[in-house]
Amino acid sequence: MKVIDPRVMHHLASGVLEGENVTKAVRHYRDVACLYQNPRDDDPVVYEVYTHDEGPERQGNLLWGLTVMRPVDSNGECNMTRGHFHEDRDCTEYYFCLRGEGLLLLMDEDGETWAERMCEGSLHHIDGRLAHRCVNTSATDELWVGACWPTVSGHDYASVERREFAFRVKREGDKIVFEERLTNK
Repeated sequence: MKVIDPRVMHHLASGVLEGENVTKAVRHYRDVACLYQNPRDDDPVVYEVYTHDEGPERQGNLLWGLTVMRPVDSNGECNMTRGHFHEDRDCTEYYFCLRGEGLLLLMDEDGETWAERMCEGSLHHIDGRLAHRCVNTSATDELWVGACWPTVSGHDYASVERREFAFRVKREGDKIVFEERLTNK
């Protein structure tokens, strides 16, 4: 019997995802500056997304990913991903926290928003009808979040751009506070 080496490695201890069909996207502050109430003047890297895609895009196939979020804030507002619904609302997703602490913001199509605490080892099932966004609440540590989702799910960023999550997440010293967006109603 022939034994072959793995084509992809997700080194869970270090978080690194590498190998065949792994792509890396780097997001700078300028890419997400519109999300924040009080923009920064500089342009640091805010997060990186690694995706393993075996293809093709069809029902039953899955993507595997890793998001590494830096401990960057925007004048007190915690670092966050863009957030999205799935184009195919029947597609669910799993997030799992490998390192750090943060929040998984969830929002239904009526704008109702809530959060789940993310910590090392936490597993989060995301219903396909919910928009989702990761928030790194740490001032010093990265947040590493793994994900698995269907290749056919798609990303609907436009719906979140039209109706943002109802709360901003801010850090005041060692405390996390939530500020309601009055314009979201």
